[in-house]
Amino acid sequence: MQLRLPLSAYNRYTELMSVAKVRHYLEQFDAGERILEFMTSSETVELAALAVGCEPARIAKTLSFLLNDKPLLIVVAGDARIDNQKFKAQFSQKASMIPADEVERLVGFAPGGVCPFGVNEDVHVYLDRSLLRFASVYPACGSGNSAIELTPDELEQFSRPLGWIDVCRGWRDEPAG
Repeated sequence: MQLRLPLSAYNRYTELMSVAKVRHYLEQFDAGERILEFMTSSETVELAALAVGCEPARIAKTLSFLLNDKPLLIVVAGDARIDNQKFKAQFSQKASMIPADEVERLVGFAPGGVCPFGVNEDVHVYLDRSLLRFASVYPACGSGNSAIELTPDELEQFSRPLGWIDVCRGWRDEPAG
């Protein structure tokens, strides 16, 4: 006999398993119990800022790209946007987002809960310099209703990025044009 869950129950089950995966990963840093889980959605920067109670810029959003057919995550400040020229200068390739229906398979987490912790083995992670202006930021923890408060040093330690890069715009005073 095969058990079939309604889609909403299946989605909640996968969210719970994703947060458990991140909690287990963060245990090696004694940080698993610091995960915040909300009764409301935190799937967008605005919703996450409301759930956490901070300014939207302090939400550390994790963006998913394909680079030479390999998954790449860049964690950026909530008010930052990818600058295509900077991206191409950094990676020698135009920015190409992973299609939403492929994110979970390639990265290990569904859109809305993508985070840089406990990702699939072949995923490269980078942190954008837009995050460094804050004492702490809030990345997701595997689901669309979770986050953790981390200093930039903790974010770097826990996410094990290949480095800090500068590929965003819109987060500092910049000349128009």
